[in-house]
Amino acid sequence: MIENLKSYIDHTVLKPESTDLDIQQACLDAKKYNFKAVCINPTWVSYVSDLLKGTAVNTCTVIGFPLGANTTATKVNETKQAIKDGADEVDMVINIGAMKSEDFSLVHDDIRAVVTAADKKAIVKVIIETSLLSHNEKIRACEIAKRAGADFVKTSTGFSTGGATVEDIKLMRTAVGPEMGVKASGGVRTYEDAKRMIEAGATRIGTSNGVALLEGVEGSNAY
Repeated sequence: MIENLKSYIDHTVLKPESTDLDIQQACLDAKKYNFKAVCINPTWVSYVSDLLKGTAVNTCTVIGFPLGANTTATKVNETKQAIKDGADEVDMVINIGAMKSEDFSLVHDDIRAVVTAADKKAIVKVIIETSLLSHNEKIRACEIAKRAGADFVKTSTGFSTGGATVEDIKLMRTAVGPEMGVKASGGVRTYEDAKRMIEAGATRIGTSNGVALLEGVEGSNAY
């Protein structure tokens, strides 16, 4: 049994067709179960920040999402606007093409610019999109994110060819060491999925199935 599973969950609503009612329901669920955060697209940040005001649930949004191919200036502006609108956490996508091209300076500077823009006012998670990277690229991306000052590395956007795997979480945890956060995202649908990810080294779970994860577990330890 995972103690306090709720504190690992970023309750996620990132589909482009999500409505205000979908967002409201996500916030109601997050408040009911005391999830760690609600993760939404940038257009919803002000709305969610207001809905979560006075609670311990963080407002999380995405930057350069889902492709990571925006310019650094765009990511910086998105980050600053998100924090102004009330974001407590930002999940940015790396420049995947630059990573594949071995332009590691660009990848680093892109992440560093977002970290600088966040100015310690928001947690920065770096999405490396593991399904598109080789074994060595995953390690290098994690090392770059750590050197750039990010708080977390994260597996996936959920919009590419695959999501989190236990093997990737273990690899990422080894790459960043014990001090950084590791977020498993994409394909975490059951309590057993979440349990495996946490045992592998994940400290945060990004899922749109947060309620099912908790309601599928008997006993109070999951709460």
